[in-house]
Amino acid sequence: MLDSKKDLGNEFYQNLGKLFYAMAMADHSIHMKEMEKLNEVVRDHWLEIDDIEDEYGTDAAFQIITVFDWLLEYEKDSEEFYEEFEAFYMDHKLLFTSKVKQLAMSTSRAIAASFAGSNKSELILLGRLQLLFEK
Repeated sequence: MLDSKKDLGNEFYQNLGKLFYAMAMADHSIHMKEMEKLNEVVRDHWLEIDDIEDEYGTDAAFQIITVFDWLLEYEKDSEEFYEEFEAFYMDHKLLFTSKVKQLAMSTSRAIAASFAGSNKSELILLGRLQLLFEK
């Protein structure tokens, strides 16, 4: 049971990494300020969510940054990964407490606003995320 909780916790954070990548990549490019903002928010807020660790004994919240960086390195399409996050959310709604939803929205907004304010594609994705969380 403990391993399955740890696995699900890691998958949870990996999917948040996909969401935040999709948000940063909504305008088809990722700027250094967006990456810096993500790192800052993960360190300041996401580490406090739970005490789940990855297989290396590191806080699982760092999976957000690891997945984000991997997707960036391979220049993945943002829409595909937003849809993967959406599917994970629908299958695991219980993991998304109101606090987690609020933090996911505020992190997404912070990423979108970190470079020259939010643009149309980022605003559309923020709207989709808000609607998803209301389901």
